[in-house]
Amino acid sequence: MSTRVELQPPFSPTAGGLARAVNLESIGINVLRYALVLIFVLFGTLKFTAAEAAAIKPLVSNSPLMSWLYSFLSDQGVSRLIGTSELVTAALLAARPLSARAAAVGGALATATFVTTVSFLFSTPGALSPAHPAHGFLLKDVVLLGAAVALASEALRAVAAERA
Repeated sequence: MSTRVELQPPFSPTAGGLARAVNLESIGINVLRYALVLIFVLFGTLKFTAAEAAAIKPLVSNSPLMSWLYSFLSDQGVSRLIGTSELVTAALLAARPLSARAAAVGGALATATFVTTVSFLFSTPGALSPAHPAHGFLLKDVVLLGAAVALASEALRAVAAERA
């Protein structure tokens, strides 16, 4: 009589695979969260420099969503306002271990940020051309938009679970 041995894939729902998958998902979400926090901190801090204020002006000034800011703020003022919003977003995302609600607000702000920056691809003349200097810089924001949506949804699930 032979004994049949079935090998389970490492992430199958049996033999602890589901628990490993949940742990892996948690690791992935945390990597996304703190990578996004780092990106917001780095780019937010840069917005307080004259060079970055000059670099973002062609993008922001052509945006129907943001160009109006230049009617009452200087180039540096617009850049600082954007930088401040990026730093606030970073802080809210980073607060996830303390508050799912704060992280949900941070996720919403991050999503709005990347929807806006992706829109620059369509509002900045020539930005869809691979030869445009901002083309690759803006395309990466599509991936960051996905990360922001994933983080917002994770935080919203946690808020809902806290209520239940």
